[in-house]
Amino acid sequence: MAKILWADDEIDLLKPHILFLTQKGYDVTTVSNGRDALDALSTEQFSLILLDENMPGLSGLETLTLIHQSHPEIPVIMITKSEEENIMNQAIGNKISDYLIKPVNPNQILLSIKKNLHSGEIVAKTVSSDYQQEFQKISQQINMAQTIDDWYDLYRSLVFWELKLAQTDTNMDELLSLQKRDANVGFCKFVKREYEGWVATDDHPLMSHEIFKRRVFPELDKGEKVFVILIDNFRFDQWRVIQPMLSEFYNFNEELYTTILPTSTQYARNAIFAGLMPLEISKMFPDLWVEEDEDEGKNIHEEELIRSQLNRFRRKEKFSYNKINDTAGGDKLLAKLKQLDDNELNVVVLNFIDMLSHARTESKMIRELANSDAAYRSLTESWFRHSSAYDLFRRLAEKGYKVIVTTDHGTIRVDNPIKVIGDKNTNTNLRYKVGKSLNYNKKQVYEMTNPGRFGLPAPNLSSTFIYALNEDFFSYPNNYNYYVGYYTGTFQHGGISLQEMLVPLVTLTPK
Repeated sequence: MAKILWADDEIDLLKPHILFLTQKGYDVTTVSNGRDALDALSTEQFSLILLDENMPGLSGLETLTLIHQSHPEIPVIMITKSEEENIMNQAIGNKISDYLIKPVNPNQILLSIKKNLHSGEIVAKTVSSDYQQEFQKISQQINMAQTIDDWYDLYRSLVFWELKLAQTDTNMDELLSLQKRDANVGFCKFVKREYEGWVATDDHPLMSHEIFKRRVFPELDKGEKVFVILIDNFRFDQWRVIQPMLSEFYNFNEELYTTILPTSTQYARNAIFAGLMPLEISKMFPDLWVEEDEDEGKNIHEEELIRSQLNRFRRKEKFSYNKINDTAGGDKLLAKLKQLDDNELNVVVLNFIDMLSHARTESKMIRELANSDAAYRSLTESWFRHSSAYDLFRRLAEKGYKVIVTTDHGTIRVDNPIKVIGDKNTNTNLRYKVGKSLNYNKKQVYEMTNPGRFGLPAPNLSSTFIYALNEDFFSYPNNYNYYVGYYTGTFQHGGISLQEMLVPLVTLTPK
């Protein structure tokens, strides 16, 4: 039974209210002034306090301050006859849980109590019930999905419920995880069936190499000054947790697009900036393409690739390119924003999420902090809230820039090892492999034995690309148990899943 302390100098007039609350199962202790309220708090434990603002001796606001000093965890509902804005502001500034103006009826008080003491339980019950009703509909979506738009809609639904269930204490998380797994099984079959046709024809969804042509250039043609912010390794659910922080400054046009394969920086991000499939980049700009077996960094020519795309489309816009790897880099960009005002196009790469993903693999502490998708999102939200990236978005809104936010690929938490054998030149990525002598179970992967038909350059004539599906990851037989234990539960990219391939593309217009 929840215990409530009610402090009011007219407490005798409130007996009908107290009786009503008692009948609803609450234990109500009454006092007639602030000093007695503090004395009661020193001897008993209470779940909530109802506090009159206008009492003799200690005022309600003075009592509120002392309560917060000694019992900051107890929610306080202030009740007052005054409608003066100054008193309301002082009460809100002191972080009251609710504010009611007399005369109040018992149901008003009950509603406020439920909101502060039982909202979590009530919301969890409602969300759980709503998801159970939606479960069958989502299952039907999985079974009926035939087009990429069907998969976009389904993925949006899954992310919506994932975020909603994560905010409540329900037992539905496991059920949703099973649905996500079923959805990924269906999506992988869909990609295996459709991907080659997407590359070979114009009948395909919006893909990595078309982002500038179909989304950035049209904004420039309207005379907009555009900032393209590419957040590496950024999933749709992560976008959804930072979106509320930007809603004060922007209106959103949100969509999903489909990344090319492999879903890795070397291929997908270079395709975005060049406006070409990787095979075309390697043929047209061999100096700007780094092969898998070369030691050189795989994304060191991004500015040149952007310039090549602008030149190919005969665009004359002045542009800048900045890659931000840490807080100091973000602060430097903020300091030189004014210098970028003359550019029609500015491109920024934010690498934090990618670094977090790698740290999640390599650091025991980060592994513990990000031990689930929900925790991974929470770290993303915390980073963004306190980062120079948040300040960048705010400043760009003030300057009136149109901002396009996207990513090169997402990431998935892997938990099922798949054995593969390759020679010493085989790449190290856990979600895709490329080599000339790979040994694997064909039923467990998506294979490309002729990479050129999929828009990919082949290091050797006999090179094959294979991709891990769903939550699988590749592991070599040597030291198998060690590597399986080390990589299980880590976030990886490069393969085929909803989380890796269906990623956010959002146009932000300043309010």
